[in-house]
Amino acid sequence: MSKILVNVGVEGEHETATATIMILGDQCTRGCRFCSVKTNKKPPPPDPMEPSNTAEAISRWGLDYIVITSVDRDDLPDGGAAHFAETVTQIKKRNPSILVECLTGDFRGDLKGVEAVVKSGLDVYAHNVETVDRLQLLVRDPRANYKQSLEVLRHVKRIQPDMLLYCTSKKRVTNYLGSTDLREANVDCVTLGQYMQPTRLHLKVTEYVTPEKFKHWESVGNELGFAYTASGPLVRSSYKAGEFFLTNLLKTRTGSTEEQQSTER
Repeated sequence: MSKILVNVGVEGEHETATATIMILGDQCTRGCRFCSVKTNKKPPPPDPMEPSNTAEAISRWGLDYIVITSVDRDDLPDGGAAHFAETVTQIKKRNPSILVECLTGDFRGDLKGVEAVVKSGLDVYAHNVETVDRLQLLVRDPRANYKQSLEVLRHVKRIQPDMLLYCTSKKRVTNYLGSTDLREANVDCVTLGQYMQPTRLHLKVTEYVTPEKFKHWESVGNELGFAYTASGPLVRSSYKAGEFFLTNLLKTRTGSTEEQQSTER
């Protein structure tokens, strides 16, 4: 059964509704030191009806923006990529106007899986790098790594250059934007947030970054040329303000494309 988080907000005079849905179960095959999600080397198989059931439910909710995410499923041949893709396809089939974001894992570096999701009809591709390169082994499961995540991001733009690409990190962020890696990968938007220790068994917090430092990194992100940089202690993936911005950015891009096509005709 999918896990669902629904948010309702107001943008100007227009009430907007978004939801974040976790598919592919609630048991992850990896064990990152920051995450409190349950782990299992052999979790139950995915529900084959989940994509259509999820899409059917979403079609009745009157949403403007939907985020599809999941645990890592290294037990599946494609890491769950086909399940992601089918969910997007089913959502768009019922409501072509809804904006769909997929926040995926790295599919063990299988770029065919990335391609399947990109070509499913989604609007925003998101992937978490989690932390800076030098802290990857300390923070993430050994099967994940910085270079592998960067390659996922790069491949999205290789397949579809106009895809809106979104990246986030909330684990020990202090000098994250000192590198231009994400811009060189053509990432459009980035979010930075504070890691909070979920239990005593997880990675300890070594620094609470001040709002002033987060504001500084927001400025750095803007200077590097990201279309949108959200930086703050409580900023997370699928950040509400970020969804508002991405919605407007997508509408602007669509409008510009339609205007250009009209001019060419």
